[in-house]
Amino acid sequence: MPKAKAHPKDKTSEPQAALNIRRLDLPITGMSCAACASRVEKSISQLKGVDKASVNFANSKASVEFNPSEIKVSRIKNAVEKAGYGVQEEPIKSREKQIQEQHLKKLSALKVRLTAGIFFAVLVFLGSSSQWFPWMPSFMKHPYFLWLMATPVQFWIGWPFYQGAWNALKHKTAEMNTLIAVGSSAAYLYSAAAILFPSFFASGGIKPHVYFDTSSMIIVIITLGRMLEARAKKRTSEAVRKLMDLKPQTARVIRKGKTVDIPVDQVQVGDEIQIRPGERIPVDGTVIKGISSVDESMITGESMPVTKKKGNEVIGATMNKTGSFQFKATKVGKETALAQIIQMVEQAQGSKAPIQRLADKVAGYFVTIVLMIGMVTFAVWAVFGPEPALTFAVLNFVAVMIIACPCAMGLATPTAIMVGTGKGAENGILIKGGETLETAYKVNTIVFDKTGTLTKGQPEVTDVVPVNSFSEQKLLFYAASAELGSEHPLADALVRRAREMKISLRHPERFQAFEARGIEAIVDGNQVVLGTRNFMEEKKIPFQDLFKKAEALAGQGKTLVFASVEGTSAGLIGVADSLKSSALKSVKDLKHMGMEVVMLTGDNQRTAQTIAQKAGIDQVIAEVMPGDKVKTVKDFQNRGKIVAMVGDGINDAPALAQADIGIAIGSGTDVAKEASDITLIKGDLNDVVSAVRLSQKTIRTIKQNLFWAFFYNSVGIPVAAGVLYPFFGILLNPIIAAAAMAFSSVSVVTNSLRLKKS
Repeated sequence: MPKAKAHPKDKTSEPQAALNIRRLDLPITGMSCAACASRVEKSISQLKGVDKASVNFANSKASVEFNPSEIKVSRIKNAVEKAGYGVQEEPIKSREKQIQEQHLKKLSALKVRLTAGIFFAVLVFLGSSSQWFPWMPSFMKHPYFLWLMATPVQFWIGWPFYQGAWNALKHKTAEMNTLIAVGSSAAYLYSAAAILFPSFFASGGIKPHVYFDTSSMIIVIITLGRMLEARAKKRTSEAVRKLMDLKPQTARVIRKGKTVDIPVDQVQVGDEIQIRPGERIPVDGTVIKGISSVDESMITGESMPVTKKKGNEVIGATMNKTGSFQFKATKVGKETALAQIIQMVEQAQGSKAPIQRLADKVAGYFVTIVLMIGMVTFAVWAVFGPEPALTFAVLNFVAVMIIACPCAMGLATPTAIMVGTGKGAENGILIKGGETLETAYKVNTIVFDKTGTLTKGQPEVTDVVPVNSFSEQKLLFYAASAELGSEHPLADALVRRAREMKISLRHPERFQAFEARGIEAIVDGNQVVLGTRNFMEEKKIPFQDLFKKAEALAGQGKTLVFASVEGTSAGLIGVADSLKSSALKSVKDLKHMGMEVVMLTGDNQRTAQTIAQKAGIDQVIAEVMPGDKVKTVKDFQNRGKIVAMVGDGINDAPALAQADIGIAIGSGTDVAKEASDITLIKGDLNDVVSAVRLSQKTIRTIKQNLFWAFFYNSVGIPVAAGVLYPFFGILLNPIIAAAAMAFSSVSVVTNSLRLKKS
C-alpha cells in the first residue's frame, strides 16, 4: 500500500525557525497600479531573512513576515525606497487615523484638480467641436487659445502622472503613470507641433489638426476615475474604521484615592477604572465593585445587555447601560479584545488569495509589454496606415497607452478580500485572510466537535419525574439544596434549574460525597440521598416504579439522578448536555449546500448517536480521545476531502490546526485563537454556514473581477491598436479609451462592494 502523502497543513515537521518569524505592516506611498505593488513585493521578497511578503494595492500596505535575527526593519524599508516608492513612518497618533487623514487630504486635492481640469477641458472641448457648436466665439476656436487652455491641464492637473513616470524611469521601470504620461504627451506634443510647424505637415500631405481636446479629456477622465476609485476603496475598509471608532479616547482612573481622566493609551494593567451609565468601557478587565448591565453586542452579537457584578469580566469598547461600577484593568493596548479583532481584520485585509498570483505575475510585466505594443502600433500605422498615416499612428498609439491600465487586475482580489473580511467582522466572523477564504470555498466536509460546539457544553436538567407525594418543586428543593455544597457539574445543573423556578434553597446541614456514585446530605432536618441506580440499590431504596422511565431517558443519552428523602423514593431527574438551538438549522443548511457533515466526540456511542440524531447528523465518530482527533481529520484528508473542523479552540486545537480550515467557537475575550483560521465570536453555529457562504461569495466576486479585468485588457488593447479598422473601419477614440480605463477600475471595486449587501 503506498504511503499517504503528507497534507499541507500537517505541522508536525514545521521548522523551529518559524517560531522567530515576526509580522510587519508597512504603509507604502507612491503606488499607482498593480505593477507598482508587484515591484515592491518582489523587492522585499528577494531580501535574505524575509519569509513572506504581500503588497496590497487596494490599501497601500505591505505585509512582511521576516526573521528579526537575520534582517532589520530598516533594510526592508530601504528595499521599498530603492524600488522607487516610500514608506510612511510610524506617527505619534494612531497610524490608521493618520492614514485616514492623508487619504482625505489626497481626496480633497483630487477634487480641486478635477474641478479646475473640468473647467479648462470643457473650454478646449467646446472650442475643438465648432462643427457642433457654431455659436461659439471665434477666439475659442483658435488653435493658440486651445493650446493655452490645454497646457495647465497637461502640466498641472497631469503633474502626478509625470511625477510617477519620472520616479519609475529613475529606477529603470515603467508603470501606469508612464502609460498615461506618454500617451497624453504624445497627443499634446503632436498638436503643438501642428501649430508651430504647419508647413512640415503640409509638405507630407497632412492637414495640420490639433488634438488638445484628446490630451485634456484623457487627463481629466483619468483623474475623475482615480477620485471615484479612491472613494470606493475607502468604503472597502470601513469595517476597520468602524471598529476603531468604538474605542474610547479617555478613561476615568482611580489613582492614590483620586479620580482622574487620562488618555486610554496610558491605562496600565491593574488600574482601577470608574464607569458611569452611558459610557464605553475603555479596556478589558474584571468588575471589583458595583453592578450594571452592559451591551456587548459589538463583540458577541447578542442584543440583550449582560448583567455585570463583582468577579465578572468586561470587554473594552462595550457600552455600559444602567448602573455604575469599578473594574480592574487586565488587558490594555494591543492585548484588548477589540485590538485583537482589529489586528486580525487588518491582517486579513492585507493578505492575498492564491488566485491572485496569476494577476500579479501578469502585472509585473504588463506595462513593459504595453509600451512595446504601443510602439509597434505606431510603427505599423505610420508605415502602412492610410493618409494621414502619422495622425492615425499617434492617435492609435495614444489609445493603446491609455486603455492598457493594469489597475483593474491589481484591485480585483484585494478589494473583494477587504470587503469580505470586513463583512465577516461586522457579523462576528473573524477570517484570517485571503488564503483562508479561498480554501473555505473548496470545503466539502464539516467535522463538528460535540461538547461545547454542537451542545451548550454544560449539563442542564431536562426531565423531573416526582413520585409518591412529592411535587416537581419539592423534589427539586431537596435535590438542589443537597447539592449546594458540591462543585460537580450535575450539581450546578440542579441548582440552576431550581433557581430558574424561583425555589428558595437551604444549605445542607451535613454533606458527604461518594465518588462517581452520589451524595448524602441533611436538608431541613431530612436525610437526602442522590445518586446512580446502583448507589440507590446499595442504600436499599426501592425505585422499581421508575425503572421503565429511567430506561427510556437513558436511551436518549441522558444522565440519571435518583433522589430519596428519609429513605423514601422522591423521584428521578434527567440531566443532559443540551443541543444548541442553532445546531439543527446549521447542519440542515450545510447539507443543502452539499457538505458532508460529521460529528466527532469522546462520548459513548449511544449518547453520541442521540445528540447526532437531534442535530440531523448521520455520520458519527464516537469514543475518540482528544489526541486521536487529529488522526481522524487526517483520515478524511487522505481520502481527498477538504475538511473544516469546528471546535471550541481549547482541547480541539491540534485538530483545528490540522484541518484545511479550523473554525473556532470563540468568546468575547478570546478572539485570537492561533490554531484556527476562522473564529466565530458569537458561538452561533449558523455562523459556520455564514462563513462558508461568505467565502463562496467572495471567491466568486474575485473570479468575476479577474475575468473582467483580463477580458477588458485582452479585448481593449487590440481594439485600441486598430485591429478592427481593416474589417469594419472602427477606431477607438483615445477619449473613449480613457473613460473605459477609468470605468474598469471603478467597476471592479464597485462589484466587490456588492458583498457588503450580501
